[in-house]
This record gives sequence, C-alpha cells and structure tokens, in this order.
Amino acid sequence: MQLIRILSIWFALLLSAIPPAMAKGLAFVMNSGSASVSLIDMNTLKEIRRIPVLREPHHWALTPDSKSLLVGDSAGNALLFFDPESGALQRRMPCADPYQLGFSPDGKYLVVNGLQRNQIDVYDGANFTLLKRFAIRTMPSHLAYSPDSSVVYVTLQGTDRLVAIDLTRLAVLWNSPVGKTPAGVLWNHGKLLVADMGTDYLAEVDPVDGHVLRHIVTGKGAHNLFHSPDAREIWVNNRVAGTTESLDAETLQPIHSYRISGGPDDMAFAPNGLIWITRRWAEKVAVLDPATGNYQTIDVGRSPHGIFLNEPATTSTKVAFAPGH
Repeated sequence: MQLIRILSIWFALLLSAIPPAMAKGLAFVMNSGSASVSLIDMNTLKEIRRIPVLREPHHWALTPDSKSLLVGDSAGNALLFFDPESGALQRRMPCADPYQLGFSPDGKYLVVNGLQRNQIDVYDGANFTLLKRFAIRTMPSHLAYSPDSSVVYVTLQGTDRLVAIDLTRLAVLWNSPVGKTPAGVLWNHGKLLVADMGTDYLAEVDPVDGHVLRHIVTGKGAHNLFHSPDAREIWVNNRVAGTTESLDAETLQPIHSYRISGGPDDMAFAPNGLIWITRRWAEKVAVLDPATGNYQTIDVGRSPHGIFLNEPATTSTKVAFAPGH
C-alpha cells in the first residue's frame, strides 16, 4: 500500500510538471527523423512538449470543421488525429504510406500521397472511405487542387512529372514532364507553379494539359512554395541554396531573398507577421521577421518537416522583432 501511495504521488507530480495546453498560440512540428511531434508555445518560442508517434511523421491536414489535425505517419502506415487546440491524440486510423495529404477546398475529398508505395489514394473527406487508389510511378509527393475541387495535381519526384486526376470521374487527365525532381505545387492565377527541386527554378504549368509555359529562377533546390495570407506574394524555400524567397504573386518577379541555413522546407504564417520555417537538416525551426531579415531558432527533433500553427495569420500585418541568428 505504501508503494502504491508513493507511486501515486510521483505520478501526480509528473503530471503537474507537464505544461498545460494552450487554446491558441501552439505550433506543431513533425520530426520525421525522430518519430515525434514537437509542440511549441508561439509566445515564448519554447518547445513545451514532444509527443512520440509511430515511425515517420511528415505532413498534416486540418479537417474542414477544424476539429482534428491529421498527421501522416508514413512509415507507421497511419493517420494520427490530434486536437489542434491542445495537442491531445484523438485517435489513429490505418492508412498506407501517408506522406503528403490534403482536403479539397470544398472538403469533399481527402487525397493522400504514398511516396514509397507509388500510390495516390482518394478518400471521402467526410467519412474517410477509400474511393480509389491510383498506382502512379513514381514517388508521388506534393499536391494542389483546382479552386473548384474538381482536379488534384500531384508531383511525381521519381519520374520528373506532374499528374492531374479528375476527382469527379476518378480518372487521370494527363501526366506530363515538368522538370527535375518536382516537389511543391501551387495553384496561382489560373496556372500551376511547380518547385523543381533538382534545379534552381519554378516551372509555370498550364493546368489544361500540363505543358510548361516558362521557368522562374529562385534558388538551387527549389523545394516548396506557399501563398502569403493575403495571397499577394508567393514564398519559396530553396532547400539546397539555404534561402527563402518572396515573389509577387501576379508578376512572379522577386521581392526579397533571406538566407535560412539548414535546408528550409515547410512554412507557416503567424498572425503577428512572423514566418515559421522548418530547417530539415538542422533539427531546428526558424522564426523569421521578414521586415528585418532576422530570425530566431527553436530546437526540435531530427529532420523537422511539416509545421502547423493553430493560430494562423489572416492578414499580412508585420510586427518587427530583432533576435539574433
């Protein structure tokens, strides 16, 4: 009985040492190399918890009702459902190789890319029923939807191509070459932009048939790209060059380039104007002030990849700060 009492007291003290979850201002970082998810207090820029997962978390998708944050554990063959407010694990769902995933704009579909298994799975976005599996060669990576949710576009890193899938008919529309080792893809002003990681440029692609219209040079290892919250700018992470670059979304002319070492990868925009960037090769996250070019670093797990802020930016308001590199 005495041992049980001591263990009970020790367990209560352990629980009290765990920082309480925050309703807002929480960043989730997927550490693919250490099988964990880091939870970071966005106000203090400190990691407050590291959640062990199965084997290899990479990317995420927020459910249309914002009640669950889905994290794909690719090597663990599971989707992990987290409470986006607290970080609590809600449930696990078996899923084959969920590397990259995303809901369509209308919430009707969830598309999951299996990078290692060379497959693209289309699920019902409401009940997660598998509607169709496409065997696609090779290495389906990132995805983007047409604004009307009728088509999903997926980069194929292993064959240097981009594939378009009609979601209403569940059929491939076209499969076209777009450049060496394509990764990130983004719908922009009626065209597609593809980050060709094996080069130093983005390819602008016609969504009708997949032919390349032109190239926009950004930096070596152009890996992923994102719209700013007001959609006026496009931000590109050049992983090999170690730079993050902003472009005018309409003209695609460069605006500013920032040096972010350690393989800048994914990105998220905070409401105070700061930009959070995972540094894939540095076990750190950079928090960049685009007004000054200064950034602060936060230690996380190995190979940080996807990042989600439960208090995302809705405007492009800038708040200056000046931490050291």
